[in-house]
Amino acid sequence: MLEPARWGSLELPNRTFMPPMGTHTANADGTISAAGVAYLVARARGGVGLLITESIQTQDVYDLPTGSTISLTHDRHVAPLRDAVAEVHRAGGLISANLTPGLGRIMPGGPGGLPPFSASDCPTLMDPGVRCRALSTEQVEDILDRFRAATRRALACGFDAIDLHGHTGYLTDQFLSSVWNTRTDRFGGDVRGRATFATEMIRIVREEGGADFPLSMRISVRQGFPGGRTPEEARELAVILQDAGLDVLLVDAGSYEAIDYSFPSYYMGDGVYLPDAEVVKPVLRIPVAVNGNLTPDLAEQTLAAGTADFVGFGRMVIADPDLVRKVAEGRAAQVRPCIRCNELCIGNVVAGKALGCSVNPEAAQEATRVLLPTPVVRAVTVVGGGPGGLEAARVAAERGHKVDLYERGPRLGGVLEPAATPEFKRELHRMVDWWEGEMARLGVTVHLGHEVTADAPELTDADAVVVATGSTPWAPPVPGADGLSAVHVLDFHRGAHVGPRVVVCGGGLSGADAALELALDGHDVTIVEAAPQIAADMVVHNRVALLRRLAEVGARVLTGHRVTAIGDGTVVCEGPDGVVELAADTALLAFGVRPDRALPDALADRPATHVVGDCVQPSKVGDAIHAGYAAGAAI
Repeated sequence: MLEPARWGSLELPNRTFMPPMGTHTANADGTISAAGVAYLVARARGGVGLLITESIQTQDVYDLPTGSTISLTHDRHVAPLRDAVAEVHRAGGLISANLTPGLGRIMPGGPGGLPPFSASDCPTLMDPGVRCRALSTEQVEDILDRFRAATRRALACGFDAIDLHGHTGYLTDQFLSSVWNTRTDRFGGDVRGRATFATEMIRIVREEGGADFPLSMRISVRQGFPGGRTPEEARELAVILQDAGLDVLLVDAGSYEAIDYSFPSYYMGDGVYLPDAEVVKPVLRIPVAVNGNLTPDLAEQTLAAGTADFVGFGRMVIADPDLVRKVAEGRAAQVRPCIRCNELCIGNVVAGKALGCSVNPEAAQEATRVLLPTPVVRAVTVVGGGPGGLEAARVAAERGHKVDLYERGPRLGGVLEPAATPEFKRELHRMVDWWEGEMARLGVTVHLGHEVTADAPELTDADAVVVATGSTPWAPPVPGADGLSAVHVLDFHRGAHVGPRVVVCGGGLSGADAALELALDGHDVTIVEAAPQIAADMVVHNRVALLRRLAEVGARVLTGHRVTAIGDGTVVCEGPDGVVELAADTALLAFGVRPDRALPDALADRPATHVVGDCVQPSKVGDAIHAGYAAGAAI
């Protein structure tokens, strides 16, 4: 992974790359922002072999302008982006411009309040009852002319390479697809005809940048819907693109019709796109690049096996920009892991907000969130060893404070420790391991099995206190909820026995994940949820994967039903059609939690006290980590 390699004519210091990922940090006029520059520079300093930018718009006539997205549609966009490229170079990095000709049918609407344009008259993504406007031959040629102008601007910016956006069902992929492209002109027909739009872009880059200018493109080998791309077609397409002048082929899978594959969560496991690399690698002369839930160890195995020639880290370098440098320096254990939650990276961008990261509060805020050494060393007591407390302790110690952390349980991690029992959530274990390593590296004194009360000397002697006491399980007053057949979800994760037939009472995130874990282990599982759907507050990409996995393992889901009683061998529910009685050896209680307010309330008047995490309001892990970061930075 750390060996130099050639990306076309470009010599990379290693075989790693950062794939294109949207950040929504650009200025409203399409120029790159200070936040966007700092984000790229941090990853250049971190040792990534080649950075590929987020998608850069090359035309704004046939798509509605997308806010907070970098653009090269006008000359005014060049100077700020040229300065950004120079900053990346000064940081020791190399950078490729990811150019996109448009979104097409993915857009909710098109210019003039009319439906979006696409390769053909096909259904829009947002409303299949609405048909796209088919681009005329003249309009396609106009898009290519605008692409040429944008390519010239990219070259003027000083980019080291260009990458073409050709995957996930955006406009180029719409031309490549037999489902979305039914044209009869030169941009349609068989695989080669449908590839004409892409090969024309390749020709344009070659004409503008020269025969040796490094050029790559990403395609989705498996699109994941009926009529989508087959392996045979993917191989044929890959060869066509290679022969047209491509230097490197990037591969992935999925589409907006199979969104969980395009943005793989923890449910998808490691190396999601390795099968796609294996499809095209044998038929190509040019290198293949792959990413998708790779770890450094798996990346090394991928290269050693010859599955791919370059390995990409996307969300991994959002979580830790220094990943490659740490591995190169023998500090792989210090790499902060991505937990594949998709909450603040993809979730934020889809919601139109700037990219963030659950485990790295500095992500895309490197320009403003800088931890400075403290001018006065203080004695800091942190009460609670969950994610909020651990992050507060880490940040305070990083700044130079003397930190003692007290955890009443036998292990660090808080609710993460039991929640990480399923194999698909093992990244949470890695996160706790990382914090433990950071506590040791930074000299934080950790006290396990130590309960702290409001009048304890650990608090009275401290200059500053962070309270992160978490939450306690809650259940409604359901008859039988305290019976022998009822087991709380956290107790299950800690090893409590459950029978072969399990009714999970509550379909939030913890209940749904526990149900999947149980079903994977062979239990007969039913989820009962009062709301209209389970895991309602989960980011949609993950939720699609969760529902797919639950269906695959045969778990049943009963929504719109309220648990009214738990008996010996039964769980009674009430829904719109009356009472339902479910056979159950175990009722797994996942109704939720409530803040543990005892210590925060007792210390309400104490100065220099910060309260973070679930003891404020039960929420997601990223919220606790960000609150802990803010507390540690404020001391």
